[in-house]
Amino acid sequence: MVLPFFVVALLYSIVGFGGGSSYIAILALFGTSYQLIPQIALLCNITVVLGGVWHFSRRGHFSFRLLWPFLITSIPFAYLGGRMVVSKELYYFLLGSSLLAAGGRLLFFSNLTNGRILNKPDWRVGLVIGASLGLLSGMVGIGGGIFLAPILMILGWGTPKQVATSASYFILLNSIAGLAGQWFKAGSLLQVVDYWPLLLVVFIGGQIGSHLGAGKRLSQRSIRLGTAALVVIVGVRLLLKSF
Repeated sequence: MVLPFFVVALLYSIVGFGGGSSYIAILALFGTSYQLIPQIALLCNITVVLGGVWHFSRRGHFSFRLLWPFLITSIPFAYLGGRMVVSKELYYFLLGSSLLAAGGRLLFFSNLTNGRILNKPDWRVGLVIGASLGLLSGMVGIGGGIFLAPILMILGWGTPKQVATSASYFILLNSIAGLAGQWFKAGSLLQVVDYWPLLLVVFIGGQIGSHLGAGKRLSQRSIRLGTAALVVIVGVRLLLKSF
C-alpha cells in the first residue's frame, strides 16, 4: 500500500486536499478492518494537509472571512461523528455513498469560478454546510475538503487558490476532531502503529505536492479523472457490500 499512498498524497495535496477518500478506497481494497480505516485515513489526512496549510498560507492565499463559518460548526460535529458507533453495514453504506459523491465532485466540479470571486460569503449558509460536512467527515474518516471545495466553487465564494487553502484548513481541523472522536470511541489508537510507513510516505508526497500546488498552476484533468475512477469503483463496491 505504500506506493499508492504516496501517489495519492502527492496528487491530492497539489489542490489542497488530504486524500482521505482515496486512502479509504485503498484500505478497503486491501481488506483492512473497517474499525481501523477511518483512524488511518484521518491520520494520513492530518499528515498531508499540514504541508498544504503551510505552503498555501505563506503565499497569501488564506481567507479567514471565507473559512470561519464552516469551522465553527464542522469541528464539534466532526468530533460527534467520530464518536458515533455504527454497524458495519451502515458504515459501508455511508462510506460508499461519500466516495461516489467525492468521485462525482472530481469528475464534474472543477475550477467552476475560473478564478473569479462571484458572490459574498453568507455565514449562515456556511454554518449549516459546515455542520453537515463535519458530521459525515467524523463518521467515515475523511476531512471533508473534497466536498467543501466544489461547494465554494459553485457558490463563487473564493478563487481556486483560496478554495484550496480553505480546504486544507478544513481537512486539518476536522480530521483532528474526527480522530479525537474515534479515539474516544475505541479507547486507543495503538492498533494503527503498525501502519506508520504510510504516514511517512504521505508526509513526503504531501510536502512535494503542496509545494507545487501553492506556487504553480497545474493542469488537473488527468489526475482528477484517474482518481475519480478509482473512488467511484470502490464506492460502488462498498455500497453493494452494505446490502
